[in-house]
Amino acid sequence: MNVAVLADIVGSRRLPDRAAAQSTLDGAIAQVEREFPDLVRPLRPTVGDEQQALYPDLDSAMAALLLLQLTLPEGLECRFGIGVGDVLTVPAAGGSIPEGPGWWAARDAIEMVHSLQKRTAPRARTWVVAAERDDAHMERTTRLANAYLLARDEIVGSMSARARRLTYGRCRGIAQRDLAESEGITQSAVSQALAVAGAASLIQGFLELTGGRSS
Repeated sequence: MNVAVLADIVGSRRLPDRAAAQSTLDGAIAQVEREFPDLVRPLRPTVGDEQQALYPDLDSAMAALLLLQLTLPEGLECRFGIGVGDVLTVPAAGGSIPEGPGWWAARDAIEMVHSLQKRTAPRARTWVVAAERDDAHMERTTRLANAYLLARDEIVGSMSARARRLTYGRCRGIAQRDLAESEGITQSAVSQALAVAGAASLIQGFLELTGGRSS
């Protein structure tokens, strides 16, 4: 079963330079695709600030979106709606149009993120909705995934830009001493920054999602 993803930029209408933000997002997506080619499926713009992608399974979608969240610079954030279900394409004069339950579920999911941000979870950025809601196994999987994603987004949302870079580097399997050199700090400072940010749980979660694979 396919996994559809919709993404949009948080507060895009309030950004001082929308074009620069899109360019930065495109660069972040390209970086993650380049450094994790076996995991990531391309997120591509559709209309306005929206992006779309298809993934082969839920684990790879959640892992890839974590990497993108960690890569984005401070001041630029995205919301992600993950829809589990069949996807179709409808032929049209301007090219094929994405259609089907998976995309509808992704739309419901991103609307749920909007709602959570306004109410109980301001740092929520990711949500999963399954199209086949009468499937007991998928319903349970979706609940567990959303519980994980809420906690994950809370950690990522409280991280500094440096902590996100370091966490991304560790997900890539880069040694702390090499990260320290690239940041111009000591290895002990890297270790402390990761510990304070709660990065260990994100990194272990990423390894669980990818079966222990890094780039």
